[in-house]
Amino acid sequence: MPRPYAGLRNVASYLRTTHAPAIGVRGLLAYAVLDATQQPLPGIPMSDTFLAGRTALITGSTSGIGLAIASALAAAGAKVAINGLGSAEQIASAIAEVDAAGHAETRHFGADLRDPAAIDRMMSELTAWSGGGIDILINNAGIQHAVPLAEMPVQKWNDIIAINLSAAFHAMRVALPGMATRGYGRVVNVASVHGLVASKDKAPYVASKFGIIGLSKVAALEYAALGSRESGGITVNCICPGWVETPLIEPQIEARMAGGNRDDGVRALLAEKQPSLRMTLPAEIAALAVFLCRREAHNITGASLPVDGGWTAQ
Repeated sequence: MPRPYAGLRNVASYLRTTHAPAIGVRGLLAYAVLDATQQPLPGIPMSDTFLAGRTALITGSTSGIGLAIASALAAAGAKVAINGLGSAEQIASAIAEVDAAGHAETRHFGADLRDPAAIDRMMSELTAWSGGGIDILINNAGIQHAVPLAEMPVQKWNDIIAINLSAAFHAMRVALPGMATRGYGRVVNVASVHGLVASKDKAPYVASKFGIIGLSKVAALEYAALGSRESGGITVNCICPGWVETPLIEPQIEARMAGGNRDDGVRALLAEKQPSLRMTLPAEIAALAVFLCRREAHNITGASLPVDGGWTAQ
């Protein structure tokens, strides 16, 4: 079986190669995904570019979930700013992928998310670049370091809290007032199943993810009454993924194959936590994020949406 993410240039081809009509988020995909060739995916109606005229920032978007979300938002018509680490070649590749999904306007902003002053500068540059401020903020950047609490280096704690939690606060603090003025805004914070339940050896990561869910609830309440059904309102939500299929976890899959095939390795890896025994694809997370940006989602706010194969139902 080929790796689902191998050789992919954009989120639309990602879904096409993984038999999108069979996946569980089919209804969301009908809203969210448009092939970069402007051809509808098999069995899925061509989506509209309902985000035309909107600008989006996605942090941590040079690879993985963030890049999938950036590509899906571009396909829906948004002007997209990406942020994240990577070599010049990786960043250029990410820009090309997002451009291919939408319009050739993608720009990379390289702010160090541990530095509040750098985030402020990035947000100021985005205001000028977008002509007034971003409409959609996806806080996706995150790092992790797994050791017992007593062995956690203090600097690792500080960095994880800064990138996973504080950076979202600093970006939201700047972005939300402009969204309120315009009557439309979307903040989607990519939290984790570890914002809903804990695991040992992940103290700063779990603390940051519980924290971002709490931060999102407060912001959702503060902005809930602003805007209207017609304008779309301002919403703040969290997506809480369980296991997501990315190249970073491939070694863990291979280590558990035990002489079997790749599917055996996936099931063995997920057996302890994720009852579905299926990983989520980055493009499926992206589909949910794009749906939350629709005007029809104006009353979905303050929610923490698990995409975890039943992990938190146990």
